[in-house]
Amino acid sequence: MNPDFWSPVRLSLEVALVASVWVFILALVAAGWMRGRRFPGKNILETLWMLPLVLPPSVVGFGLLMLLGRNSWAGQALERLFGQPVVFSWWAAVIAAVVVAFPLVYQSVKTGLASVDPVLEEAARSMGAGELRVFWHVTLPLAWRSLITGYMLGFARALGEFGATLMFAGNIPGKTQTLPTAIYIAVETGDQRLATYWMVAIIWVSFVLLSVVYRVQR
Repeated sequence: MNPDFWSPVRLSLEVALVASVWVFILALVAAGWMRGRRFPGKNILETLWMLPLVLPPSVVGFGLLMLLGRNSWAGQALERLFGQPVVFSWWAAVIAAVVVAFPLVYQSVKTGLASVDPVLEEAARSMGAGELRVFWHVTLPLAWRSLITGYMLGFARALGEFGATLMFAGNIPGKTQTLPTAIYIAVETGDQRLATYWMVAIIWVSFVLLSVVYRVQR
């Protein structure tokens, strides 16, 4: 087998793992904060959060370039923080994965939190529990299936991200070349055998993740 086979596999798993943890935390905080709140512009805010789900990945990647590129104030701030430009780096691949996976995870977490009976939460409050304790000890345990489903879907989405990663992080072997971009380049260069190996690897991982999701839902 080609000695370069494992590099995109390892890189994809690392990016997906880090991105899924971050996106799960962000989605949990966002869904918990939005739950039960009514304020002007709420629908607009949630629509903005869901945009990466329907926009072409290349558009999302270009938007990240405009927002976090070296010429933007946000990109310059991140460059000072990390000591190097964010674009075309390992962190760029993580950021792209977080952005495209967030809508799926947010929707799953939001649905899970909405399914919790508010009577149980109110009973905990009446017994003297604070909001944070109610959230951690009542709400989350009752919504755990949706939370695990959201995390797994976020991991799978981050693992399979292509367009935004290619646009924002590039295709640098050993640095930003994930499985989807590696498969694309292998096909373009005529290495069908290597592309097939990588395809089987990503299908197998995705199959395992979806199997876990279905098992949790049952």
